[in-house]
Amino acid sequence: MNRKNIIVMIVLAVIAASIIYSLQGSGDAGYEQKILKQREEKDRYMRTASDSPFAGKTELYTGLNYFEPDPKYRVKAKLIPIENKQVVILPTSDQKTKRYLEYAWAEFTIDGQSCRLLILEIIDMGPYKGTLFLAFGDETSARETYGAGRYLDVKKPKGQNSILLDFNEAYNPYCAYNDTFSCPLPPPDNLLKVGIRAGEKNYH
Repeated sequence: MNRKNIIVMIVLAVIAASIIYSLQGSGDAGYEQKILKQREEKDRYMRTASDSPFAGKTELYTGLNYFEPDPKYRVKAKLIPIENKQVVILPTSDQKTKRYLEYAWAEFTIDGQSCRLLILEIIDMGPYKGTLFLAFGDETSARETYGAGRYLDVKKPKGQNSILLDFNEAYNPYCAYNDTFSCPLPPPDNLLKVGIRAGEKNYH
């Protein structure tokens, strides 16, 4: 291969690398904008909705606090089905209980730490019957984030062996703002030994 061809190949490689880098960067920027838009919409809901935990006292609402969006906390977890599903009874913030059905385990790694979360299915009658419920605590709980844990919305995967967990979308239960709400606490299996510095922080 002559010198001219080598120079052409180097130039083409640099151009290709630049294109890939710019696409990755724009992807991250687009993802960050998506998360920020979701947060703006939730802030508007908290300020205006009739069923907001701040309804009737919106003048006291000071806005929610968040970690900066970080794609590292958007993880693809391995989904481990549970064959002999058991009913799980979770205590709530107002000393009551709520029943759920085991659905599956989600296994993933963050910061080199192996993690596993139990995903539950809502079985009580109502509009949410059959949907999934995921509550967790981590090393930020009662420090940077709400002490009674946070929630993460997940959808039932269709014939898949993995599930996407985006902790940038983790949020506080309503009892973090108003103690008249009844909020299920995370099951003991869902208290992670790693800090999930993503999603919503303490309100105050």
